[in-house]
Amino acid sequence: MKAAVLTGPNRIETVDGWPEPDCGPHDVIVRMEGVGLCGTDLAVFHGTRLPPVTPWVMGHEGFGRIAAVGSAVRDRQVGQRVVIEPNYACLACPDCRSGLTSACPHRAIVGLNAPGVLAERAALPARFAHPVPDGPTGADLAATEPYAVARAAVRRSGVTPADRCLVVGAGAQGLLVCLILARLGIRPVVTEPHPQRLARAERLGATPDDGGTGYTYVFETSGHAPALRPAVERAAPGATIVLIGLNPHALPLTTDDVVRRQLVLRGSMIYDHPGDFATAIAELPGARPSAVVEARFPIEEAQQAFTGAADRAGKTWIGIGDQDA
Repeated sequence: MKAAVLTGPNRIETVDGWPEPDCGPHDVIVRMEGVGLCGTDLAVFHGTRLPPVTPWVMGHEGFGRIAAVGSAVRDRQVGQRVVIEPNYACLACPDCRSGLTSACPHRAIVGLNAPGVLAERAALPARFAHPVPDGPTGADLAATEPYAVARAAVRRSGVTPADRCLVVGAGAQGLLVCLILARLGIRPVVTEPHPQRLARAERLGATPDDGGTGYTYVFETSGHAPALRPAVERAAPGATIVLIGLNPHALPLTTDDVVRRQLVLRGSMIYDHPGDFATAIAELPGARPSAVVEARFPIEEAQQAFTGAADRAGKTWIGIGDQDA
């Protein structure tokens, strides 16, 4: 089958003859229709996060139709359109049993420690293939997984329509947080140096940064460490700072910053199975996460898709086959 594989830093090749996936008794085979790209994919592409081996099938934000079901699968059918939840928690460890599957130490992470899905067909555990309603476009489905990430962060935050919100960064996650906050009746303020991304955030219901202060919630989505402290300084006493973007550096904060102003720091890592993903899919008909999507490439142009993804104002996805955009 055809697949887009990483062969070295900054090099994706679309190959024919890649081995077909095996379908275990509790698995499904999905005939892939599209895969979105995110910052994690770009980190692997650029070589800052190393895959287990090369060549390595890329991608995790996938959707398609079920082509085969394992012998023990009873609740999925051939032909169903599904979105892949690409974090396979063990569902048996203490974290999973407590409901915090996002912290599962045994989690298989598609595209990182488990093969990606940027191929014509992919195998996965059936319970992580979520059927989707009619109506959403391919672009909506390509953005569903990051929408679930943003939706989980907003859920965990405890934000209410009465709160004043600052969103730091208008990449895909920042745009989706703006979209979700706007749907809750909140007009967030967004800080973003990229003018096209800022314009897209405005179209989603956000207001450009005016230098104001007194925000009761700050959503840090950029993962850019120097952006955090200026944002925190604009938060109101007692505010909640929600950290979504990842970076490996020490936070530019002191305990004085947090304690004296009685701030709450809340990290939000992906989503928890199955509720967050199920909620995101239920909201698809009205949410239209495709509003954050800018570009679509065929799998044969995967190299071009990856190379320019960081510079585009909106999200990039790769189509596989002839499905609608």
